[in-house]
Amino acid sequence: MSPTSVLALFGGPPVIEAPGPHFAWPPIEDRDVAAVTCQLLSAVSVPDCSGVVAELEDSLRSFLGVRHVVTTCTGTAALHSMYAAAGIGPGDEVIVPALTFHATATPLFHLGARPVLADVDARGQLDLDDAARRVTARTKAVVAVHLWGLPENMDALTSFSTRHGLTLLEDGSHAHGATWRGQPVGSFGRAAAFSMNGPKPLSAGEGGFVATDDTELYYRVLLHGQYNKRCRREIPANHALAPYAVTGMGLKLRIHPLAAALAQAQLPRLKGYLAGREVVADRMRRALRDVPGIEVPHLPPHARPAWYALPLRYRPDQLAGLSVERFLEAVHAEGAHETDLPGATRALGDHPLFHTPGALLPGYSDHQGPPDDSFTTAQRVHGSTVKLPVWHRDQDLHLADVYTAAIIKVAEHHKDLVK
Repeated sequence: MSPTSVLALFGGPPVIEAPGPHFAWPPIEDRDVAAVTCQLLSAVSVPDCSGVVAELEDSLRSFLGVRHVVTTCTGTAALHSMYAAAGIGPGDEVIVPALTFHATATPLFHLGARPVLADVDARGQLDLDDAARRVTARTKAVVAVHLWGLPENMDALTSFSTRHGLTLLEDGSHAHGATWRGQPVGSFGRAAAFSMNGPKPLSAGEGGFVATDDTELYYRVLLHGQYNKRCRREIPANHALAPYAVTGMGLKLRIHPLAAALAQAQLPRLKGYLAGREVVADRMRRALRDVPGIEVPHLPPHARPAWYALPLRYRPDQLAGLSVERFLEAVHAEGAHETDLPGATRALGDHPLFHTPGALLPGYSDHQGPPDDSFTTAQRVHGSTVKLPVWHRDQDLHLADVYTAAIIKVAEHHKDLVK
């Protein structure tokens, strides 16, 4: 597909003339509607682990190869439950990548703990040298974040956590079904939290879950947000925590059964979705790998992503200094409206909450976050990331082709944009 000589921004014909949206997730079929409708007619509240909630948790256990799964109302609730159950409490420190969605870190504030941000490398993954410099006697855990569905280096992170005596936890919210050396992400650490928010690879509309092989941690996840019937049924009567079963920790974080029904209907198709995404992502990477100003992600052969998005690194130094904002404006003019800059997933140091949380959280009134220039790579990676959707169907290959053609066209005519 050869680009025309005039950019659409200057009156030329756009590469894509079909109106958007060009990407929608999750793909809703009749079986999804039937599953949710059936649940609506059956029960709109499940106060224990029965019915569709039990079915979904059983399916997720099998999918991840773990002993225990607890569903929650959101991914943030799953992270909160995981941290609480792992024993994170007042004064503890947890190392979190400085580039992620803020909910990877914010639940720690509500436990009296301190998220300690560590910079990332050029791929956007945790810089273990920087993380090592931030380990103190108060550091209790480190979080692996599988950003954009690309698996972290779990060999290195497992070694790091063991060497420093830290609990390894995972945020797999972008990465359902991704694997590292054939092992599902979310099954490496002591526990993992996942989101099932609308656009995630596995969607419940809204929801989340915690996965673990640790039975004691599992009981504490139950007590954090699944109180009364479920706790009384699943925590042994002779266990030290059994007296707390009725109240738990006082929070209700259960998944809604209609959300569970949607996720349970979607899960059998997830492997097919991911296989399709792999084909599309590889096709787009091949199309863009030699384009000036664009770097595609390179992966080790033993990493299989979930491709929540295709993150491209934009290189203005190769395009006469053209700003990423102007580049994106021209790409949008070509009709590739789903091309985007990361919004909520960003350098956490950009958020006031990580510098002066005391304005919202009185217990942190004396807390002063790191200087603005502490995470230069996280800021650079965020500021240079352009992301594309990753389709999964054969009939969507044309969209993948025209989206890459739009990027190629703008890159080839970048000089027209800097005149």
